[in-house]
Amino acid sequence: MYKFFQNLVIVVCLVSPCATLAQKQKQHKNPTVITVDALKKAQVMDNFGASGCWFSEGIGKYWPDEKKERIAELLFSKEVDAQGNPKGIGLSAWRFNIGGGTAEQGDSSGIRDVNRRVESFLSPDGTYDWSIQAGYRWFLRRAKDYGVERLIAFSNTPPVQFTQNGLGFKTIKDYRSNLRPDKYTAYTDFLAEVIKHFEQEGIRFDYISPVNEPQWDWSNKFGEAKQEGTPWTNEEISRVVKALDNSLTQKQLQTEILFPEAGMLTYLYGGSSTASKQVQQFFGKSSNLYLGDLKHVPRLVVGHSYFTDSGDSAIVAIRKHAADTVKQYGVDFWQSEYSMLGDGFREGIKGRRSAMDCALFLAKLIHQDLTVGNAAAWQFWNAYEPVNANVDTRYYLIALQPDKDFKNGNFSETKNLWALGHYSLFIRPGMHRVMTHRSDGLQAVEAAQKLMVSAFADGAGKKVVLVAVNYENEAQALKLDMKNFPKARTFKSYVTTASSDDNMKAMPAQKVKDGVTLPPRSITTIVIERQ
Repeated sequence: MYKFFQNLVIVVCLVSPCATLAQKQKQHKNPTVITVDALKKAQVMDNFGASGCWFSEGIGKYWPDEKKERIAELLFSKEVDAQGNPKGIGLSAWRFNIGGGTAEQGDSSGIRDVNRRVESFLSPDGTYDWSIQAGYRWFLRRAKDYGVERLIAFSNTPPVQFTQNGLGFKTIKDYRSNLRPDKYTAYTDFLAEVIKHFEQEGIRFDYISPVNEPQWDWSNKFGEAKQEGTPWTNEEISRVVKALDNSLTQKQLQTEILFPEAGMLTYLYGGSSTASKQVQQFFGKSSNLYLGDLKHVPRLVVGHSYFTDSGDSAIVAIRKHAADTVKQYGVDFWQSEYSMLGDGFREGIKGRRSAMDCALFLAKLIHQDLTVGNAAAWQFWNAYEPVNANVDTRYYLIALQPDKDFKNGNFSETKNLWALGHYSLFIRPGMHRVMTHRSDGLQAVEAAQKLMVSAFADGAGKKVVLVAVNYENEAQALKLDMKNFPKARTFKSYVTTASSDDNMKAMPAQKVKDGVTLPPRSITTIVIERQ
């Protein structure tokens, strides 16, 4: 089973089970031919992940073992059941929130939702309490136990004792950091100490992210704040990254620094604010803010796909611009946060969108980030959140129905979970995206409302994975033309449709030469292993 998931995988978005091309040939006289050349390589994939922010605490600390263990299995497991159906989505990255101490402040924190206040390992008297964030730590440990390859720590605010207003958010709108100017080293020493502690406990963080969405003002009236947060100018980001690089070095840690966590992809290459053109500012060698020569700074920028998802032409243009910019400056790009915060997912349609509509749009954004933006990693926000009956299922992978005190409750899978799983379970770290050619000649914008296909191969030349998203209301026929991948005779496929039974459902093995029929409005992963 494990050997199987190291081989070639193809993911296709469908709405009904796959059938052979021969079975559907009367309905599909002209199948789309997808040519996959295993030797034409694009970016190397690092991970697919999600964040366990806020609600990890209540679930991990209080919920019954059976429930929280099943949630962990859904997120992290790479195993299949007796019928071959995946037990989970096999995330290869998990994001852990290092809190700022707003939970200890209680109502004095000014954050209205008690579940969005986060404890801090650093007490006001300067001592460390490693027993706090128990729920967060439970999920972190389970991610480690399941073999999640990338563990990432992030901070939304410095500890409140280091901020200018003593709070975990801003109360004035000046777009400058809430960190006191004399506390940069104190803040980064704190982050490094947290990393060091967990490493001593056998949990190594591969990355630490010290700033989050620096372009937003994060200002609210006291009592109305939704979460911890602070803005940062590019100058302030440069200063904190340099300080963190020094703190990590002094503590002899190998953890690398992720930044700038741009609030929108456009800020990576454009804009006119004090936190804009961040690729050029941080990786342009003539820039006064150049950070590319620091020991703990990889040739990597991370940004969020929020609010860059309105209209297929804009989606493609923004990602192409980002890809061109990072290539020019010799860095890689990760998409490190996305959920459907804006209205782009509605695609001009009024009223609520179905769970499958949301899942298909999510699959499309992942596809565009990978194939146009050349993202080497893709991470979702947020793994789980409480259900709002009046809101589409666009914010989370797992829907929570918690009790009032959040010490128990129920949960349910969403189609978003499986949409991400079509990529995360099968495209493993170290696989590379390979180029495809389609016989219908459709470019990225045209294909976005029809059929999208991406392909990935392992380094040993034994496995290819395709993810196909069928956006249309009719079934689509595919014929696979495999180049430089000999003896590819059969494939397995996994299908998600609107049906409650089709959640990455394993289908019978089929012959490559027969092709595959993709159900309407569906996602399908095709896994081909060399025999």
